[in-house]
Amino acid sequence: MKFRLKPIAAAVLALHALPGTAQETQPVAESTAAEQPATQLPAVKVQDEVIQEYKVDRISSPKFTQPLVNTTQTISVVKKEVMAEQGALSLSDALRNTPGITFQAGENGNSTSGDAIFLRGFDTQGSIFLDNIRDLGPAVRDLFNVEQVEIVKGPAGADNGRGAASGYINLVSKTPFADDLVSGTASYGSADRRRVTADINQKVGEHSAVRLNVIGQDGGVAGRDFIERQQWGIAPSLALGLGTATRITLFSQHIQQNNTPDGGVSAIGISGYRNLILEGRDANGNATNSTGTPVIAQTVDSDNFYGLDDDFEDIRANMFTARIEHDLRPGLTVRNTSRYGDSDQARILTAPLQAPVVSDDPDGTGPMLPVVRADPNTWTQGRNRQASYRDNQILTNQTNLTAAFKTGAIEHSLTSGVEFIYESQFTPTYAVVGAAQTPANLYNPNRTDAAATLAPNGAFSDGDTTTAAIYAFDTIKLSEKVQLNGGLRVERYKTATDSASLSTAAANPTLPVGTLIPAHIEDSENLLSYKVGALYKPRPEGSIYVAYANSLRPPSGDNFTLSAATTAAGAPNANINSPALDPQEATNIELGTKWDLLGGKLAVTAALFKSENKNDLARAADDSIIQYGKREVEGLELGLVGQITTGWQASVGYTYQDTKVSEGSLATDGTSTQTGAAINFSPKNSATVWTTYDLPLPMLPRPLTLGGGLRYVDSQARTVNNNLAGVTSGIVEVKSYTVFDAMASYEVTQNLGVQFNIYNLADEDYVASVNNSGQRYFPDIPRSFLVTLNAKF
Repeated sequence: MKFRLKPIAAAVLALHALPGTAQETQPVAESTAAEQPATQLPAVKVQDEVIQEYKVDRISSPKFTQPLVNTTQTISVVKKEVMAEQGALSLSDALRNTPGITFQAGENGNSTSGDAIFLRGFDTQGSIFLDNIRDLGPAVRDLFNVEQVEIVKGPAGADNGRGAASGYINLVSKTPFADDLVSGTASYGSADRRRVTADINQKVGEHSAVRLNVIGQDGGVAGRDFIERQQWGIAPSLALGLGTATRITLFSQHIQQNNTPDGGVSAIGISGYRNLILEGRDANGNATNSTGTPVIAQTVDSDNFYGLDDDFEDIRANMFTARIEHDLRPGLTVRNTSRYGDSDQARILTAPLQAPVVSDDPDGTGPMLPVVRADPNTWTQGRNRQASYRDNQILTNQTNLTAAFKTGAIEHSLTSGVEFIYESQFTPTYAVVGAAQTPANLYNPNRTDAAATLAPNGAFSDGDTTTAAIYAFDTIKLSEKVQLNGGLRVERYKTATDSASLSTAAANPTLPVGTLIPAHIEDSENLLSYKVGALYKPRPEGSIYVAYANSLRPPSGDNFTLSAATTAAGAPNANINSPALDPQEATNIELGTKWDLLGGKLAVTAALFKSENKNDLARAADDSIIQYGKREVEGLELGLVGQITTGWQASVGYTYQDTKVSEGSLATDGTSTQTGAAINFSPKNSATVWTTYDLPLPMLPRPLTLGGGLRYVDSQARTVNNNLAGVTSGIVEVKSYTVFDAMASYEVTQNLGVQFNIYNLADEDYVASVNNSGQRYFPDIPRSFLVTLNAKF
């Protein structure tokens, strides 16, 4: 029986209103139950010395018992202080502090909702966690209630179960602490962006506290016409027993977003874009248009909006969490966390689809070669209009026991626990009724064009996954210089999908076309995940380590939607949800070193890594789907974060990664265009720098804080192909770019400060993300600004 507090029928009825009105929806507020460290006070300065540093010593999960310097894995942490200095508002903003991360725009006409993230060569969108509980919500994750963002790199199935080969991202919620503090911000920026936040923490008695975080935001997006972002959120929390042996924390979060969705911009004319009709001749010298000569296509205005007036995206997310901790004795603590989260999204999106039409025979299938229209003002851009609804729920209970003890002279830091998780997703299908959406003028799209009618067609998918897991991690201290660690997780999952699809003449010749065909599919399996490591400390402040870990990703691991089909004529990953497939398995081996320098104020790290993803889907010569594929990533990661001198802090990172598809899909002749190719959306080199300095000035009573940073991202292939010169459609390769940002802030009084951020200082024109077909892209923000008033009491 389905566990669904909100009846499916109500969701379906809500969808019937999609073509006309914007129905409210709930973004994801799922979360996590692993314990968080005591919430820290906001950054303050006393006699010009920074009390709150960029550097953190531990992450929030109780599964990590050691400080980061003694943890055998690459982990980056972005604190709220860094995010505040940068004016970072969303998870995507925060992740720009981490090299090796890129963003992707989704499938063809469908723009990915939420945070579409590639990390170390692999899609990581389904491995985002909130307080160490999986968060599958469609919302763009805001930072108003986030203490820090933790990026754990490399397969880590032992930590959280099924997951990506790249690792995972964890957001840590703000919770009460034992002090009184009131802070708030009011910001105004380019595109009339307005935002206010408040963070109120109040101590109640000696051992209790309450905290309230709120946000309101409205306005546009710099560099994008007609795109609106509107949201509000509230996150109340209560802590009891602070500083005692028994602590109870209750916290919840509600977020509502009412946005104009962005389908991106036509990619025609962008550097790296190809269109054979415009090029005039193919690689063999054969004419591809009537004259056989190239036609220069101008890029479209990156502000262009190809959507329509009634496009909308409504998201709501609700989450409630209860965490109870009890110290049974010194060194022995039990924690129990329960969470219920529900989120939903309703959306109508109109987006560019496929290549622009520049001739009267765009497919080149007529008896004559295509004749390119002489006037580019007559060129058109096809559009895909679609409606979607999605409801996600999560219910989890997790119990963890941490213990520190000795067996003879050997010290142990043991953490173990059990987890029970229920996750579900319901998605009905909408289709265009009547005439398809009319194309837009390529260079001058009109948002008041008539809109195609959308309605539910009766098809749907309603899937859920239930997981029960047990795990244990132990760090064994053999001596002051040698440590061993290992972790093991055993889980049993069961995925069930109820769905209905429409019959077709080819697939169901005995049924009338359009007949609803119900289906029920189940899949269950045991997964075993593990990690091991060895660490040597040549000095107390440093370590050298080697580690090995794995992760598993079963069919429908992200969306709980199983498919009975085992082959298809689409992309090689079209049947990733078939229960006939085995879980994909990723492994990672890492050799690294970590050092806490300058009295522990500065962390310096370096790591060599090799990740491999096996059982990747590939296409055989007979067009069937086989689990033959293998992808590999080898690389180097360097990091520096912390306080260099009094008043000077920095966060610096660099990643080199060499990606390769070692076993790819096969053509009918047995050859492969994928084997040996680089993994798409995976730049070889990337670097991030952010630094601030408190500059004393004789005419000012307090120092002026100046900050700046850069982000460099190398070129990256849009598609997996060992002969990119043979890719003749869309953006083939996203070019490299470097972006500079700057900041200045000043504390006018002890309670009031002002901050000014400039983004993309050099006004670099670059592609921030591109969709799978390469026919549309998202430009990043042009030079823009944000002014913020900061108050604290």
